[in-house]
Amino acid sequence: MKDTIQQEKSPWWWVPTLYFAEGVPYFIVNNISVMMFTKMGVPNGDMSFFTTLLYFPWFLKGLWWVVSMQVLMTAMLVLLTLTLPKPDAATIAGGHTPIGMFTFTLILFVVAAFASATHDIAADGYYMLAHSQKSQAAFIGIRSVFYRVASIFGQGVLVYIAGRLETHTGDIPYSWRITLGVSAVIFFIITLYHTFAMPRSKADVPRVSGDKVDFAMGIREFASSFVTFVKKPSVLLAIAFMLLYRLPEGFLIKLCMPFLVHGTAEGGLGLSTEDVGLVYGTYGVLALTVGGILGGIYASRVGLKASLWVNAACMTLPCLTFVYLAMVQPSNMWVISIAVAIEQFGYGFGFTAYMLYMMYFSEGEFKTSHYAICTAFMALSMMLPGFVAGYIQEAIGYVNFFWMVMACCIATLVVTFFVDRKIDPEYGRK
Repeated sequence: MKDTIQQEKSPWWWVPTLYFAEGVPYFIVNNISVMMFTKMGVPNGDMSFFTTLLYFPWFLKGLWWVVSMQVLMTAMLVLLTLTLPKPDAATIAGGHTPIGMFTFTLILFVVAAFASATHDIAADGYYMLAHSQKSQAAFIGIRSVFYRVASIFGQGVLVYIAGRLETHTGDIPYSWRITLGVSAVIFFIITLYHTFAMPRSKADVPRVSGDKVDFAMGIREFASSFVTFVKKPSVLLAIAFMLLYRLPEGFLIKLCMPFLVHGTAEGGLGLSTEDVGLVYGTYGVLALTVGGILGGIYASRVGLKASLWVNAACMTLPCLTFVYLAMVQPSNMWVISIAVAIEQFGYGFGFTAYMLYMMYFSEGEFKTSHYAICTAFMALSMMLPGFVAGYIQEAIGYVNFFWMVMACCIATLVVTFFVDRKIDPEYGRK
């Protein structure tokens, strides 16, 4: 591997910052946007539908340059900071801010989303090229940790900053403009750092035929991998599992933060923005991380098949905590934090089976390509419920909405039952 790297640098110089940089824009585009539009008074239906569109690049990323994408994402954050509209306080308080006011903001988020999805692919590919297989294995945990740090920063720290500014200034648009500006500055520093810190790999070159990039070969390879994917045994069952296993969470995740910040008269809990940053973006993400770690340990000991039903139960039953929160509307922050942490822990634990199943189904000659296709279905599983979640909640209220989420757990259990019969009992065991 030494022959392929022009400049030897320890992965400690770039792996942590690379995966922090991978996570931050994802959470800004998909989570901060939800909170920001909610606080700006955009109705749940429009907020949910249009922010769900931002998942689309991650749905496409299985079909298609690290520093260049970071430059583009920095530019988008700067433009978001400079162009964010400022609806008046009365419009925001009425909760009827027209989504059309944020057309240019949504366009910038879409560009940032495509840049972030492209950056994900480039970062993961660079990770495999820039150091040895032994080093890759040694740093797999480090990259995951710093992606989670990005999650806490994106959903916790940034939301908390916006909340503190909102409390001190009383100006909601200003608080989000400053928060996005802070994000732009941080991302600019990371981009500048990576320009000099990341090693250059001779292996990181395009496939060429003569003097030209062989695009036709790339297209043929993709077509071949897609055809072999759809010809896999039980492919329809696998697609159903990838689309429906997370159906309850697909509805729930889009309305979590709006529910936490909407007033009690609207059926919410009436938390401040900074409280949401702590409860959901910090405590919740920590519980999600711990759940994921323990779920991985458990699955590695007993295998995918033996862990599948436990994971499915953890994915579904903790959703009851939001039924409780909606019915009781507690004001005690500890009660709310514990309920959110339980739900997030269950999701983190239960999500392990989903990831393992995608790896299991991807086994074979086109493993990498097939896994990329699976991740596209993973993104689609969040997009489909996200499009309608806000409109359903507006029609039936938060209590009935969360009961509907519990009813969706039936879909999780049904696909788990059928998939369980097809899994090799030895897969995933140590």
